[in-house]
Amino acid sequence: MTIADLREQHLILFEAVSGSRAYGTNLPHSDTDLKGVFVLPEDQFFGLDYVPQVANETNDEVFYELRRFVELLLKNNPTVLELLGTPPDCIVYQHPLFARFQAPDFLSKLCRQSFAEYASAQIRKAKGLNKKINHPEPPARKAVLDFCYVTVGAGAQSVTAWLARQGYEAAQCGLAKVPHLLDIYALFVDQTPERQHGYRGLVRDPEASQDVLLSAVPKGEQPVAYLSFNRNGYSTSCRVFREYHDWVAKRNAERYENTVQHGKNYDAKNMLHVFRLLQMAGEIAATGQLHVRRPNREFLLQIRRGKFDYEDLVTRAEQLVAQVEADFATSTLPEAPDKQAAEQLLIRLRKAFYEQRAT
Repeated sequence: MTIADLREQHLILFEAVSGSRAYGTNLPHSDTDLKGVFVLPEDQFFGLDYVPQVANETNDEVFYELRRFVELLLKNNPTVLELLGTPPDCIVYQHPLFARFQAPDFLSKLCRQSFAEYASAQIRKAKGLNKKINHPEPPARKAVLDFCYVTVGAGAQSVTAWLARQGYEAAQCGLAKVPHLLDIYALFVDQTPERQHGYRGLVRDPEASQDVLLSAVPKGEQPVAYLSFNRNGYSTSCRVFREYHDWVAKRNAERYENTVQHGKNYDAKNMLHVFRLLQMAGEIAATGQLHVRRPNREFLLQIRRGKFDYEDLVTRAEQLVAQVEADFATSTLPEAPDKQAAEQLLIRLRKAFYEQRAT
């Protein structure tokens, strides 16, 4: 089923322009996002192939089936709640039955989690982006030997530096596990003329190996030093390297260029939504009302244009999180929406829709 099918079969209950145009933070080049609600044909609804939502290829047009829509309303999902507060100039179509859905009937203290905690996650995401921009990973990941150290007196030295100082080659070295000690290895050096001990070196491949290499050591040989492999440090380095280059490959080029151009090293659009969500959450807690069109458009657009320092925005956002938490602690909103009432509304509306189509 496609969005075109929904239109052709007259299954749409509600359709609206969403996102920045609904918030009032759109710019001339902003995309036009569409969100909506539809009802499955009666025979398909009672069949096995329930379709919870339909979207286009770019996912900027999304329509929720009526049941899925109510399920998300009961969770106080910000995206679907915002549909109930759509400004009149953004409503493309509204079936008369859809007017039975009113935002105050669904707003609850769950909004603290769905709005404010989502915003907190966006703050963490912004911090992660800031770190990626200011601390880029090199083109190649660090190797196992970069995390290997050799005991020298009461201290330690990187194995690469130690080999150079001793005049040894990695290929003439052999490692053996030290019993009862995690990631500690006895290091042996084959100094026979033709390297008769046949040690295998420290790693199989200096660039690609993911672990140190063990060798068979002749009985009676004495280690010249002990080597420690910081396995956790190596694993963390690999994860950070992978995440960084995955981000580079998948990042939105336009948003990244905007981030670099304004020079503040944060995703401005991301931080705009942090403040939007937190402010909406505070309003919901204090007034029990949902205001999608933002009254402080200029402040939000200043964030988007990179007018504030990153540290200042994060500090403000964290203070706003604390305020929202306090607002919800004293709010008179119910703990959660009335599930039974929502279910009855769902049933009545679906029946009415099918009855109207049958006449």
